Amino acid sequence: MRRLTGVELTRLRWRRAVQFLVVLALIVPVLVFAITAWNTRPYSGAEQARFQAQLERDTQSRDTQNSLDECLNDPDSYGVPPGADVQATCEDYILPRADWYGVRQPLDLAHERESGSGTVVIALLTVLLVLAGTTFAGHDWATGSMSNQLLFEPRRVRVWLAKGLVVTLASAAVAAVVLAAYWTGLWVLAGARGLDPSGHSVWEGYQQGIRGTVLAALCALGAYAVTMLFRSTVVTLGVLFGLSILTPIVMALIAFPNNERWMPQTNIVAVILDGTVYYGDPVCTSTTDNLGNEIQECGNSAEHELSLAGGSAYLLGLLVVAAVPSVLTFRRRDVP
Repeated sequence: MRRLTGVELTRLRWRRAVQFLVVLALIVPVLVFAITAWNTRPYSGAEQARFQAQLERDTQSRDTQNSLDECLNDPDSYGVPPGADVQATCEDYILPRADWYGVRQPLDLAHERESGSGTVVIALLTVLLVLAGTTFAGHDWATGSMSNQLLFEPRRVRVWLAKGLVVTLASAAVAAVVLAAYWTGLWVLAGARGLDPSGHSVWEGYQQGIRGTVLAALCALGAYAVTMLFRSTVVTLGVLFGLSILTPIVMALIAFPNNERWMPQTNIVAVILDGTVYYGDPVCTSTTDNLGNEIQECGNSAEHELSLAGGSAYLLGLLVVAAVPSVLTFRRRDVP
């Protein structure tokens, strides 16, 4: 098995399409990092001076001063609470503030982890590694080399497992290196800008990198399994498209209770973010009025928590559904 795995690793390493996808997996996060660093750069002294000058102009403008006078003369129409300091409250309501100017937000590692570039990098890595997994198997079927491989190793399950192991380990290695480097870069960038990157933000970022590594590797394995089942890269991409795009649409149209819980993207987010929140059907209660009529009252949509374990179990279930038929059919079907 070790020798067979080494052979498959060599074949994977020299596959040009896989090489191209791995290069993209290294380049794309660098571009995302550069964009993140540029969009969160601090404002220069000249920019801050320009904002301050604009603030003073807007404060002294005729429209602003007229609105301030109207508020002072008729505070009730502006919603000034009774008993409040009219002057201070009107100034707070009317006068512009410094934070109104400039759209760039400073670097925030927690934000990058929860809804920023951290999740983007994991998503892009996963897509690229899924393509690598499917093209690795699809090329063998498209060229007919699978039958030649089985001449040297007729035990088909060993061949399937060796290929799947190589795809999984290689994908995990690429994802681990990229995500570790990405969060190290954000850590260094935060320190260079005088921010305090210590504490839970950096460690939680590395933890997210670990979860992202496992997710990307298992998704690549799943794509490989589906390709071995259908023996076509094109069909696999169609299946993955349907699973990621069409399935949520169909589930939303069917609208069975708490359908958001069973949508693939909800469970993927739960894995990446170590749990998430989704909204289910509103809670309704029935009461009876004085005349004996039943009245049903429904509140807002109920909020539910989906844990990392719940999301992982869902995705592992999908992997099993893909892998078991793939192994069984590869073991029994004729190989052209």
